Amino acid sequence: MMYQRFIPEGWEEKEKSYSYEELKNALENNTILEGKINNIDNKYNAYINLGNNIKGIIPNKKLGILIKGNPYVQFKVENIKNNTCYLSRKAVKEESMSWAINDLNNGDVVDGIVRNIKPYGAFVEIGGGATGLLYINDISVARMKTPEEKLKLGQKIKVKIKNIDKENKKFYLSYKELLGTWQDNIKDLKEGAIVQGIVKETTKNKDGVFIELKPNLVGMCEYKEGIQYGQKVEVKVKKIIPEKKKIKLSIVSC
Repeated sequence: MMYQRFIPEGWEEKEKSYSYEELKNALENNTILEGKINNIDNKYNAYINLGNNIKGIIPNKKLGILIKGNPYVQFKVENIKNNTCYLSRKAVKEESMSWAINDLNNGDVVDGIVRNIKPYGAFVEIGGGATGLLYINDISVARMKTPEEKLKLGQKIKVKIKNIDKENKKFYLSYKELLGTWQDNIKDLKEGAIVQGIVKETTKNKDGVFIELKPNLVGMCEYKEGIQYGQKVEVKVKKIIPEKKKIKLSIVSC
């Protein structure tokens, strides 16, 4: 099942402008809005310019933890006084966490935004505060040294719910499962074809090299002195072995 409740396709990371009527309706209907934090004072209150000379304030106790380098947030309007709106980011997080825990199941596909990248994986926001961990091994079948080879901060991706730890409110995600199966990726590949690939890891004995042909498709060729990780090469498809899901290659040029 596909969900787009908290990160809809129309989500854009930019400053928003709202009319007084739109903000009043959002207050009455408990609607989630989005915007950019322009300033945080020494008491950790956040300020959002809502447009039309309307000031938005997210008090410290309603703000929660922000991700460094990401000023865009979702929030709810909790009170309006004159031309000032008092907002809550925590209200969105609480609602999105409840939604994620109660409504999502293993195998569901959700929209996400890459919010943080670590050597071991990426943290992907799947709701207005609900975040899941995407381990590096679940990004692609091709080995990589860092998740930044495939992902960047702020990137919108679809992820599959791999496992939900409801007791600890943790979500574990997969990206590679949405990049097509081995059979899907092999369809347009023919024996004898010359294609471009990227050098990945070598075997333990350095008698072979893994070449990434597509984000979720890898073949192997004989080791060649001097080739380096990440290098682009042209390879010839020598043999496709469907029953073993293997592709044998030979380097044409590098």
